[in-house]
Amino acid sequence: METEMADIANASRPPLCEIDGLRIAFRGHDGSLVDAVRDVSLTLAAGERLGIVGESGSGKSLTGRALLGLLPASAQCTARSMRFEGHDLLAMSARERRRLAGAAMGMVLQDPKYSLNPTMTVASQMAETFRLRERGLGRRALRARILDALHAVDIRDPARVAACYPHELSGGMGQRVMIAMMISTGPRLLIADEPTSALDVAVSMQVLAVLDETIARHGTGLLFISHDLPLVMSFCDRVAVMYAGRVVETCAASELVHATHPYTRGLLAASPTLAHPVGELPVLQRDPAWLTESGQ
Repeated sequence: METEMADIANASRPPLCEIDGLRIAFRGHDGSLVDAVRDVSLTLAAGERLGIVGESGSGKSLTGRALLGLLPASAQCTARSMRFEGHDLLAMSARERRRLAGAAMGMVLQDPKYSLNPTMTVASQMAETFRLRERGLGRRALRARILDALHAVDIRDPARVAACYPHELSGGMGQRVMIAMMISTGPRLLIADEPTSALDVAVSMQVLAVLDETIARHGTGLLFISHDLPLVMSFCDRVAVMYAGRVVETCAASELVHATHPYTRGLLAASPTLAHPVGELPVLQRDPAWLTESGQ
């Protein structure tokens, strides 16, 4: 009954962003185009949490980066349509996309060690972010905004953390800094790409609580990319399962355990619970038909 009510609520919300027929390709060594994302269509409502799961290389991160216009220059990206709050992203100039990504969209990457500049303090990096988004901030006002943003993600001593370099922070603290930079202006869309994979369980729960509060406060739509199926089932509203650049199945997150596609069943079987241990993990038998079928 709860799942049905959640589905009705999601269906009644207008889409925050829509992707229709997304294709991302790269040119191979022989000159031919190799598809990394193939005919992907997704919708996300304001305040909704959509999980994207699948193996490494299945196209999860590329799909998220396409929304922000952060694909590498070598990528060839096409789509029938790609819209955010009614705006046609494909018709925007690169400058307009950057401005939109800096204010209304944000992305939290997997490991802060590789996302934060090791030669700059936290305050210096956050100052760059605020200057891009808010022109004319004075030094005192800028300092106050930085400390407020760090405090908002439950950093107890924001002044000390602001003066630190990234290597002086723990993994969880670095991830909170990344989240603070992204949510400080209340983005309408947040893409979290494996935000807890490098963290222990306790710190992961704290980071998820920060994301949860952001969604509740701003009505942010969350695209949550992860390999952790149990986490996605407990944290997200819906799940899209990707295989070889395609979405092969979508369902309510609470119903993922009952998914029917053989690939999804294989992913679930590869993550046994401690309550039901297995002697040997099953080997996924792949079907060539999965490369052409679509579960959207």
